[in-house]
Parts: sequence; C-alpha cells; structure tokens
Amino acid sequence: MNPRETAWRVFATELNSSSLEIKATEEKSPSYVVTPLGAKVNRVLIAGVMTEKENIGGDDEPMWKARIQDVTGSFYVNVGRYQPEASAAMADIEIPCFVAAVGRVRTYTTDDQRVFVSVRPEHIVKVDETVRNEWILETAKSTWRRLKNAKTVLGMPDAVEADLLAMGMTQAEANGLLYALDNYGQMPDSALYLKTIQSALRMLMPERDIDLGFPEDLSDEPDEIDLEPGTNGGPANYGQMEDVILNMLEELDTDGKGAPRDELERRAEAEGISSIELEEISNILMDKGLVYEPNLRYLKRI
Repeated sequence: MNPRETAWRVFATELNSSSLEIKATEEKSPSYVVTPLGAKVNRVLIAGVMTEKENIGGDDEPMWKARIQDVTGSFYVNVGRYQPEASAAMADIEIPCFVAAVGRVRTYTTDDQRVFVSVRPEHIVKVDETVRNEWILETAKSTWRRLKNAKTVLGMPDAVEADLLAMGMTQAEANGLLYALDNYGQMPDSALYLKTIQSALRMLMPERDIDLGFPEDLSDEPDEIDLEPGTNGGPANYGQMEDVILNMLEELDTDGKGAPRDELERRAEAEGISSIELEEISNILMDKGLVYEPNLRYLKRI
C-alpha cells in the first residue's frame, strides 16, 4: 500500500499554470500534476475565501462546484459522492467566508489542448483570518524555495537526482524539478512568482504598500520590483485608493446585495479615480480576498 502523499502548499497562480500530468501506471498508484516550479502534486493544502458555491447535482446526490480565492487567483473545487465528509461540510458553509481544504488535484484537457486544474477536497473547513494568513506565509516560503531550487538547477545542465539530493532537496523536490525542467523547458517567469510572493507577504503587513525589495528576476544583477502602476515618474498610491473603494462599497451596499457597479464608478470618478484605476483596484481587492462579485453588476465587501 502506498504511503499517504504529502499535501503541497501552492498558490493558485502556480497550480493553474500547470499542464504536465504524470498518469498512474499501476492500480491504486497515485497520479501527479507537476507545476512549472517543480512541485510534484498529488494532494494540496489550500486556503482562501470561498466566494462561490453551487450544487449542480441533486438533494439526494449533491455535486458541489466552488471557487476559493487566495491572494493570487482562484482555485476551482469539485466535491461529489466520493468525498462524503467534504460534501457534508459544503452544504453547511455560507459564503463568503475563509476556508481551508486538503484534496487531490485533477486536470481536464479541452479539445484545443488547454489544460485546466481543479481540486477535489477530502476535507474542507471554515477557518478564521489568522489561519488563512498562516497558510499565506508558509506557502510563500514554499514557493520561494522551489523558485530558488529551479534557478540553481538551471546552472547544472547535466544534473541527476542524486546531485539534487546532495544539495539538500528532498526526493519529491528533486524528482519534480527534473520533470518540470524536462517538460516545461527553461526557467519559468521568475518575475511572476516573485511578484506573487511579494504580494502575498504584503498582505500580512500593516503597511501594504511597502516594497520588500524582491528582485525583478533571479539574474545576477537584479532590479527592484515596482509592483504597482506608476504615474508622473512614481508609483500610484493604490493603498489609499483601496481604502477609499472599500469605504464606498460599505456605503453603497444598502440592501445587502453589494454596491452597484455603475454607482461605484460614478462615486470613484468624483474622487479622482478613473474607471481603469477602479477596475485595477477591484481586481487587486478580489485577489486579496477582500471583495467579491455576487454578479457582474455588483461588487461586495467581505
């Protein structure tokens, strides 16, 4: 019998960028999804805000679909009759709320060869913001380790698993990284993952505009990252704008349905926030798990 697979901590950005699947070759042996940074994933531990859920089955045999937002994007979740504990929990969860889930990953390939990744939870529970923040910190550390490992191995074109183990990598890390480099090619977009890590860590700090000084990439002479769009030669003060928009959302949500987008746009423009800036800020706030869209015409604060 195979030992229980470790649940990897990965952000939605990394998981959703994955397209490599290692199919099981024997009965009851595990399948894996390999991420561009070399996580060889059978099970994941995810956390974030559940913003949507829907029972597409029936009352007797529910089939739940849900979306969980972390600080980088969305995990897509499916729960059916083979996950009875998670299915029962889904029925009791009221959205929006913070949740954590442990489950297996699955891929679906469309006719035009696009690959979509979903999570099938074995367990899913409602958590508080503190637990969600602990997950963010641990996942940022894990992502940084994989990114640094990938950079190191790129400079070792003839490296084999034994070489990586000698460097202190675990067997799972070494095996997954070699698979990733063989199948995805060269180094993934390091700037994307560095910005992901920096955005995640900024979520945990009182001053979310702080620049943590992460490099633009992992080259020998890195530049500083400028995470936010700049105007007049300097970065826009998106932190203040976020606070303004959050206050507007509370004021305009008079019936519990959320703030009407057309009214929000008019109020934002009166405060000097353009429609383009409003869209960018709305996306940032959704990525942070602070707001969500009940539907296309409303935006609601969590």
